[in-house]
Amino acid sequence: MRPSGIRVIGLTGGVATGKSSVARFFEERGVPVVDADQLAREAVKPGSPCLARLAALFGAGVLRGDGTLDRKRVAGIVFADAGKRRQLEALLHPEIRRLAEERIARAAAAGQRTLVYMAPLLIEAGVTDRVDEIWVVTVRPEVQLERLMARDGIGREEAERIIGSQMPLAEKERHGRVVIDNSGTLEETRLLLAAIWDKEIAVHHE
Repeated sequence: MRPSGIRVIGLTGGVATGKSSVARFFEERGVPVVDADQLAREAVKPGSPCLARLAALFGAGVLRGDGTLDRKRVAGIVFADAGKRRQLEALLHPEIRRLAEERIARAAAAGQRTLVYMAPLLIEAGVTDRVDEIWVVTVRPEVQLERLMARDGIGREEAERIIGSQMPLAEKERHGRVVIDNSGTLEETRLLLAAIWDKEIAVHHE
């Protein structure tokens, strides 16, 4: 159960939309950011019960020589088998939830009034109950394509395939109470975020 007195903003968006840079803006202003991807890595760190169960489920071949999880190998397994993906989610999601609740409770106990929970698959994974509201980072389609190609050093076809496998940004935007258009320059985005900060967060911290 989430502690009262803290507002949890779920920050989400598609690949290469710039979620991390948006989260960094709020972090610089003292708002704690909890990264769901980071929690997923923490959930399967060497020695964790979750990693042991995962190895029992998928075989010791998913572990590297140093005892860490071979995430690419697991991704390959679950990509090809929907049943295995559901098993993985059933294993990981409760642990990620526990870690998220732990971080939120810690922030609330420290007197924080706002927290950003950054999760690329917040809507798709059906975990919107972890947050009080959803903010969506979006960009124009051609900008998303160009940024993904430049970021990952891939061709247009592969970039289009990756984007096509995700929930369309227009659909994500419909879930957002606040939609942040990150299509412009870094400076333009920071001006936009400063306005959102004043309207949405600063007033609650006065």
